[in-house]
Amino acid sequence: MTLSESETIERVLRDTHTWAVVGCSANPDRPSHGVSRTLMRHGYRMIPVNPMEAEIHGQRCYPDLYAAQEDAVAAGHPIEVVDIFRNSALAGIHVDEAIDIGAKAVWLQLNVIDEAAAERARHAGLWVVMDRCPAIELPRLSLGA
Repeated sequence: MTLSESETIERVLRDTHTWAVVGCSANPDRPSHGVSRTLMRHGYRMIPVNPMEAEIHGQRCYPDLYAAQEDAVAAGHPIEVVDIFRNSALAGIHVDEAIDIGAKAVWLQLNVIDEAAAERARHAGLWVVMDRCPAIELPRLSLGA
């Protein structure tokens, strides 16, 4: 059964708990900083992924998804959603990594569009949300705290 875009968004937001935010920034002026904080405020486990950062929001920052998933699995909370804050031209790399690590979903942020990568993820059985922001969608769906 194919879900509509709104059904997919709702399913990802309701049925997942551990999000890796690729391209997360410690700079409070960057959108990824605020969105990752919002995820945490709504009760999601947020794992920042950025090789240039050591820690964001008090959370250890990982250089890549593979290292993040290794620790997440060891802690008993594997990554379920890979939230991508990267240029569209680089998004496909991280979608492929999400498939490799066994994520349930990929979420490509506003203006991050890669149809071919999205199709690869769907073909691999992942939920795909593209050109959307969870910080905008959470209040629309009355989800979280």
